[in-house]
Amino acid sequence: LFRNLDGTASGTDTTICGVKPRRTVSFKDLKLNKWMIDQLDTLGIRNPSPIQENCIPAILNGKDCIGCAKTGSGKTLAFALPILQKLFEDPYGIFALILTPTRELAFQISEQFKVVGKAAGLKDCVIVGGMDMVTQGQILAESPHVVVATPGRLADHLESCNTFTLKRIRFLVLDEADRLLEGHFNEQLKTIFAALPKKRQTLLFSATITATLEELRNIAMTDPFFYTAPSDVVTVEELDQRYVLTPVSVREAYLVHILQKFLDSMPKGSVIIFTGTCKGCQVLSIALKSLGFPNAPLHSQMPQRVRLASLSTFKSNTTRVLVATDVASRGLDIPSVELVLNHNVPSAPKDYVHRVGRTARAGRGGKAITLVTQHDIHLVAAIEELIKTKLVLQPTKEPEVLKILTQVSVALREAEIRLDEQDFEERKLINWRKKLLLQGLDPDEVEAKKRKKQQQRLLHRKQKGKKAGKVKRDSQRRICTNVNTTV
Repeated sequence: LFRNLDGTASGTDTTICGVKPRRTVSFKDLKLNKWMIDQLDTLGIRNPSPIQENCIPAILNGKDCIGCAKTGSGKTLAFALPILQKLFEDPYGIFALILTPTRELAFQISEQFKVVGKAAGLKDCVIVGGMDMVTQGQILAESPHVVVATPGRLADHLESCNTFTLKRIRFLVLDEADRLLEGHFNEQLKTIFAALPKKRQTLLFSATITATLEELRNIAMTDPFFYTAPSDVVTVEELDQRYVLTPVSVREAYLVHILQKFLDSMPKGSVIIFTGTCKGCQVLSIALKSLGFPNAPLHSQMPQRVRLASLSTFKSNTTRVLVATDVASRGLDIPSVELVLNHNVPSAPKDYVHRVGRTARAGRGGKAITLVTQHDIHLVAAIEELIKTKLVLQPTKEPEVLKILTQVSVALREAEIRLDEQDFEERKLINWRKKLLLQGLDPDEVEAKKRKKQQQRLLHRKQKGKKAGKVKRDSQRRICTNVNTTV
């Protein structure tokens, strides 16, 4: 995948480098330039984290690299610092390409490059959807040193214009590589990789190691350095992980109760509430506002400028509550989030890891509370197996929850009515069709296939129901026959 699009690998030998024992080292020990060390010092960063200590020397020595460590472990600087050092030894553009799965993460990575590289005159740009393509094309034509992009928008530029080239890039970085390589971005990645030079350094960073990353380590990278955090526990030790058992019908009342208790006990604390869908996120945001909880929503159906504004108000602590989908769960480094509140249990355990990783970062403490319904027990078991930790039951006062149940239920119904009036579902459908068109697919054909599958599933359920009914009737007849015979 990284070398040849026909599936052949340019290098099959893999060396797994040993992880260095943890000791107190400085950035000077890692052979970083003085200007960079001084810049880090002004930011209050004086010693490298374990992933930085292990990966920076390998990258500076020209090796491909796979780095896996917990969220909040300093992965971004682990690749940004060596890239900046190599860039300013021989500055040109485009020198490095960083791909990320989400727009918000792209902007955050760009900020970290800027804050370290501004002293040396770094030029960078962010290429993501939701922004003007013409303006982006003009910026790319100026050959910035570093391009941070989402795969979809960058592939669009490569297919629609020839004002820039990626043939000279020295570094390709896939941040949150597990998400980028899970299949959703395959076509866009093929377009991008076809535009890249064969001779380059490829760096993959992720919070979780997956089978795909293991496969790439063995067949598709040239003698890569591999670092994985030594701990068996996927989440950090400073994170207090809890759950609340609740029926589905009163889940939001429990959420409001927990939120109120948290905000009362921590007047300056911040909380991220994660939801499962864009509509659920918007409904909950509207309902919480009507209940007296100012908040900022964040999901993929919002215009990009509104998404950035929401994130900005939360980061600046203007708003203490962020209601978000999993678009906010990956890589975002938001200062001092004291609580992550999961409105639903993620179906994939690794998504739970990324969600709760928004708190307890950089050695700080934090708490994560997950609302668990009677249908989610198996999901919690899968999460506990992955993180090698048992979630602790969060004590709650049911009478206090029941007191606010009616008020919360009314607020939710009113929020759903308001959202229907705003044609939320219609706009979602338009965005979905637009996305398919950009991928070269016919929305009507995709919809027809989807309907056909739904009909087949429905027919299968009916047939299953008929069989079950027949078995039940036969069983009842046998029982009646046995009773009559006995009598």
